[in-house]
Amino acid sequence: MLIALAGLPGSGKSAVASELARRLPAVHLAVDELEDAMLRASLPNSYEVGLAAYLGAEALAEANLRLGAHVIVDAVNDHPYARGQWYQLAARTEVPLAFVEVTCSDVELHRQRLEHRSRPYAALPEPTWESLLPRREALKRWEDERIRVDTANGNPAALATLVLEQLTQH
Repeated sequence: MLIALAGLPGSGKSAVASELARRLPAVHLAVDELEDAMLRASLPNSYEVGLAAYLGAEALAEANLRLGAHVIVDAVNDHPYARGQWYQLAARTEVPLAFVEVTCSDVELHRQRLEHRSRPYAALPEPTWESLLPRREALKRWEDERIRVDTANGNPAALATLVLEQLTQH
């Protein structure tokens, strides 16, 4: 199975993805890790590096799906093209696909998480709160079927349980 997480930076995607990966078990592919590696290799921070990170995640996901592993993609996935690549990958590898949108409905909590998080990425700059506005609007326009979880209302373990229950119902 391919599970693609989507949501704004600081919403709690990685925490939910990590918990899901432990429980299934599954390969956890974080686009941020790939982007950071590219930036540490002295590639200029640009749209192309972000795109390359998504394409790298896709290649790794495909290889692992073909080996029979479950794969969880941890990325913002705010653009229809980004989400489209996971639909295409699932079709190519003939595996089921589920999207999980991770949100934090408590605006102050979300902002605090974003502004005070400490991640192990040496080269990947943290986004600003203001930079999330266009991405927030893009996710609001998303109409496809997906599982939605709100990190303001639960811890990652409880939310992973909720996701797994919803996956077994479909």
